[in-house]
Amino acid sequence: MIYEPPVPDQLEQLKNELGKSSGEMAKLFGLANGRQWRRYLSTDENNRRDMGMHMLFFAAAQLELSTEDIERIFARMRKIGARVDRSEEAEED
Repeated sequence: MIYEPPVPDQLEQLKNELGKSSGEMAKLFGLANGRQWRRYLSTDENNRRDMGMHMLFFAAAQLELSTEDIERIFARMRKIGARVDRSEEAEED
């Protein structure tokens, strides 16, 4: 498999198309906060991160799959042994 990450301009375009804040994009990509998301948008080579395929896949899956499909995947993750809780209370902890 060949993977080349999107460049910062492409990620910024996605953010604008979705109309999301940096914090919301961080949540979509499984990042801790909006500051981390902005590192993927940086044009400063010393401060920029490339988007890993697993993170892009996670975000794309949430954008494309139905809620039922996403829940089925989380159920499989739990069956494997992970703890996954998408409730608001868990996100604030």
